[in-house]
Amino acid sequence: MSLHPVVGHEDFLSSMARAHERTSLPSSLLLHGPRGVGKQRVALWIAQLTICERPAADGPCEKCGACRMAVKLEHPDVHWYFPLARPKGVAGDRLVTALEDARMQALEDLRAEPLYASHTADVRGLYFGITKTIRRQAHLRPNMAPGQVFIIGNAELLVPQEASPEAANALLKLLEEPPGTSRFILTSSEPGRLLPTILSRTVALHVAPLGTDLIDIFLSEQTDADRETTKWACKLSQGSIGRALGFLPDGQEEGPLESLRRQALALIEVAVVRDPGQGYELSLSYPSAGARSLIPLCTFIEEWLRDLGAIASGAGDRVFNFDERSHLQELVARTPIRGSEIVLALTEVEQARELARGNVNPQLIVNGLVRNLRRRLIGT
Repeated sequence: MSLHPVVGHEDFLSSMARAHERTSLPSSLLLHGPRGVGKQRVALWIAQLTICERPAADGPCEKCGACRMAVKLEHPDVHWYFPLARPKGVAGDRLVTALEDARMQALEDLRAEPLYASHTADVRGLYFGITKTIRRQAHLRPNMAPGQVFIIGNAELLVPQEASPEAANALLKLLEEPPGTSRFILTSSEPGRLLPTILSRTVALHVAPLGTDLIDIFLSEQTDADRETTKWACKLSQGSIGRALGFLPDGQEEGPLESLRRQALALIEVAVVRDPGQGYELSLSYPSAGARSLIPLCTFIEEWLRDLGAIASGAGDRVFNFDERSHLQELVARTPIRGSEIVLALTEVEQARELARGNVNPQLIVNGLVRNLRRRLIGT
């Protein structure tokens, strides 16, 4: 199977095609923007453009052998790297091999099922073993194309692994002086977490959110969900196809992002009651390990706080969680939530996120966050 076509971003793709036609496309790019808007798919399109045998003024020809291999993830000179779960029980050179085997299996899975929601509870990273493979591959001759293309998805995960910036530093020289005609395309939803030296060695380009009409059409054509569900997911998408997919049900179970959204709401509700026992009980429902799985939960907590602020300030028509507007209004009405403190409450969520990145006990993180939010929101 082939990758689905790029959805939206027409102006962005046109500018890339014009730059390539003028031979002014930078050799090291950083595509940044909200999670799930298609940055890695755009990066693959740019890679296809640079290896196309007969590129047109508006992009790759889509017909030559190089284009056909690229959309099937089979071109030998297009290398796509992304965060992986660390294989257990291996180290050293064996870890490098195990990570590459895991990447090849993931690519095989994508060939079989190109449409996927990039949401997982697994702790994943771009480990030093991955960058060692990239460095070794970058110094080889290209097989077919004028030069190799290396796509590094979610590049912010080059930094916070094994308490060392080793993986990120390993790429600096390659980004500064790509071997031969090699190209590097990094993508990131959190470019502020990248090392400044990486930011200075790449040309940053923003990939904007999509229009909800495009997401609605995509979900209708590419998924089996009913229209009511796709429209609901579209409204929650915030311009991200990946986010919308994460809300769709998985068989008989709710989507992974809907589960996180509900967990975040439950935490907020516990934080605005005066009984601390409920906070302790909630924290004990979390596992005692795997804190990094709390990082996406923090994003939803921030969104609920943002919505509470909108309700408290009389801007209830601007909430993200449109389907819970009446519930939020009732919550604000019956609890002494202080709207002026919501901004400070957001700093408590950021602190919890940093603790999760440091792999602190999740139960301690949740317990502390509930207590701090209670102190900020209702002053007790």
